[in-house]
Amino acid sequence: MHKLTELIRSDMKPAFGVTEPGAIAFAVAKARAYTEGEIKSVDVKLNSGMYKNAFTCGIPNSNYFGNLYAAALGAIAADADLELESLTNVTPEDDAAAAKMVEDGKVTATMSNIASEISIVATVVTTEDECTVNIKHSHTHIESIILNGKEIMSDVKDAVVGEEAEEEAPEILKCSFHEIVEYAKTVAPEEIAFIRDAFTMNLALLDEGLKSGKAPIAVQLYEENGSELISANPLKTAQLLCNGAIEARVLGLSRPAMSITGSGSHGIIATMPLYAYHKIRFGADADDTELLRATALSYLITMFIKEYSGKLSAFCGCGIAAGTGMACGLALMQDADEDQLFKVILNMSAGIVGMVCDGGNHGCAVKGIVATDAAFRSVALAMKNVCIEGIHGISGLTPEDTMRNMGLIASEGMVETEGTILKIMENK
Repeated sequence: MHKLTELIRSDMKPAFGVTEPGAIAFAVAKARAYTEGEIKSVDVKLNSGMYKNAFTCGIPNSNYFGNLYAAALGAIAADADLELESLTNVTPEDDAAAAKMVEDGKVTATMSNIASEISIVATVVTTEDECTVNIKHSHTHIESIILNGKEIMSDVKDAVVGEEAEEEAPEILKCSFHEIVEYAKTVAPEEIAFIRDAFTMNLALLDEGLKSGKAPIAVQLYEENGSELISANPLKTAQLLCNGAIEARVLGLSRPAMSITGSGSHGIIATMPLYAYHKIRFGADADDTELLRATALSYLITMFIKEYSGKLSAFCGCGIAAGTGMACGLALMQDADEDQLFKVILNMSAGIVGMVCDGGNHGCAVKGIVATDAAFRSVALAMKNVCIEGIHGISGLTPEDTMRNMGLIASEGMVETEGTILKIMENK
């Protein structure tokens, strides 16, 4: 199996609801699992991206939203063994009990620092024990567990030794753009057949949204698409399949999304417009080799940009990183060559990089609409060999430079923006 296939397979994961509330609930549930007795308090400390993304985010199987309720449900009802799907089995009684915990002042959630690197410190104090779970680097990577003052588990990355020593580059950054494109054009469809699970899962989430009576954007997009899931219009169909699913997810409806780079919305944007385009261009019963390969490319471009931006930041990784990946997938299904794919990236970098992230919320669906529009337009220009040249703005002279520059806007350039966004959110 190709190393890039393994990378995609390991990164694709179901996420029940928006990833951040699920991760908070998972961390608290893990701490609760080590304690006995009645819960006295639950405290979570979160990096800015985690704190922001869950701030007004819907929670699956709950009438509530946000950090406090995600933490309370983690203590009351979440199943840590299910990781990002930890809230799957929450009942109305659990929801009421969690709300009572919040009302009684037993739950606190604070921002620990402004940073794109994921960090959750979840502490559960009971009448018998105190346990703290530290999560870093990814939504479910437990770095340490401390029970009653004693570290009982540690998985800290080795410290760099020597001034000139450098941390090994992530696998995706070891690959050139040429290698990624060649892989996407030639990988055997049976090797990446598991990608089909993303389409099945995300379509079920869309269906849940359309039937829920809670997703007005999905209903409007459905009407604009002639009241059909798949019409003859690729853009309108892509808008519906993509952003109807995103809306259902951020509202906390009871179906998982297939995530990539730790985000369900990234996973939806990276896949569903491609599914829509393929069904219309090639036919409902056509062989899906082109779709699987285009999605593999979409995932890998998304991963590449996200390695530079960080997992959570002040720019909209869904629109910018996943939107650019998806745009490249669209172009691949139109037989774009490598130079035209670079032009797609240049057009996306010039047009959409300024989109900010103000948390996981209803607005994500609108951002997805903008990203889908931008992707279709960027591809249309690139297929005519029209693009913004690399000498302009943040665009680069190579695909790798351009994707790195896109990511650096977030990880280095928007730290103060993150703080401003959070001030606005907290002062409402």
